[in-house]
Amino acid sequence: MAAQSGRVVLLTGAAGGIGRVMTAALLAAGHSVAAVDRDQAALDRLTARHGAASDRLHPIVADLGTEAGCQSAVAAARAKFGAIEAVINNAGIGMSSIRPDAEARAPGIEELTPQIWDGFMAIFVRAPVMLVRAALPDMKRGGFGRIVNNTTSYVTMLRVLPYGAAKAALESMSAVWAKELDGSGITVNVLVPGGPTDTALIADEAGWPRDKMLRPEIMGPPAA
Repeated sequence: MAAQSGRVVLLTGAAGGIGRVMTAALLAAGHSVAAVDRDQAALDRLTARHGAASDRLHPIVADLGTEAGCQSAVAAARAKFGAIEAVINNAGIGMSSIRPDAEARAPGIEELTPQIWDGFMAIFVRAPVMLVRAALPDMKRGGFGRIVNNTTSYVTMLRVLPYGAAKAALESMSAVWAKELDGSGITVNVLVPGGPTDTALIADEAGWPRDKMLRPEIMGPPAA
């Protein structure tokens, strides 16, 4: 895709393992990226890596676990690029945030406190709702939009809580939004790596051999 036909993409979790790959693929395809992440240092490294495309890469520090963070991310993207034409909800929170071996030894009901549930739901459910809701007016005015949600496998949805339940909710919303927006020029899709992916979200104690994991690079082409 030529640079002049590129779109403005708000990408969350842009400085993480999969986010870095998506950012590179989007920029290479000629798109502009509002790169949202809560890690300032990681965003600095991301922008340094893409110096040649600095005019199309706008780093935005925001905590999407809060309402204010979601609002500020959209406002910053719109202030830089004028309008948002695509939203990729890629920001995530891994099971290792509960404990390093939570992938291998899934936490039970009693271990999953309301605070843990709230954290996962805030990132995987509430943040996508708020970001899409805020970006939709731009997409509707332009008669074009792309909403892409990074979800997970059905097996994971049935195996691991609260990660699986939060991703299931995101996938359910994706299906409902796709039907609601049918015919508007705005499409909604889910994007799934297809298995454990070698990023920092999966701790060494998870039990997955890293040499057997998928490479984050597989997410670049479909995102672009």
